[in-house]
Amino acid sequence: MSISPFFLQLRSSYQSEMDDLSFDSEGRDVLRQRLTEKRQQLGFLLQMMELSPEMVAVIFHQGFQFKKPSVLEHLLAQEPEEFPEWESLADAVQLTPWSQELAQQILKEPMGGWFMTVAAGLEYMYSRPNAAATVVHEEEDDQDEEVEEGLSDDDVGRSVLDSDADAASGAREREEAGADWMAEQGFDRKE
Repeated sequence: MSISPFFLQLRSSYQSEMDDLSFDSEGRDVLRQRLTEKRQQLGFLLQMMELSPEMVAVIFHQGFQFKKPSVLEHLLAQEPEEFPEWESLADAVQLTPWSQELAQQILKEPMGGWFMTVAAGLEYMYSRPNAAATVVHEEEDDQDEEVEEGLSDDDVGRSVLDSDADAASGAREREEAGADWMAEQGFDRKE
């Protein structure tokens, strides 16, 4: 399975957001409680859909049923400007009853369909741990091909480090922009 740079960058941020929501400072599992609280803040979260979709997409954790994984795998290979319309995913992605109300509110927003597509892709990756392993194997295969094409192991290593650094830089920029926005709304910065 091939995953676009867009989804690769968001994948780690989504995973971090889920990790942050999962446990309190004493190590207790509080995911269900925190997701309930976050879902109740939908009106506020709508403002963050485009800037930090991974922070909002967590409200749909376990809210999708994936009927056609091949359609989702194709979606994950796409860049945002290539995304299909949300409605065209109806056969492949089904909303659970509790998530339909959230989706109806989101779909009223100008970027609602785009966001729902992103949320489905992120949750699909999160719910399929083997998807990340497949990406790692594909990256290793790509590295092997580059070595066979005459690049040294050092060149390939630098290339992988550069792409990792670019992904981390993009994630950091999004995180900083999200923190700036939250601070503008009157929240304290997380440091």
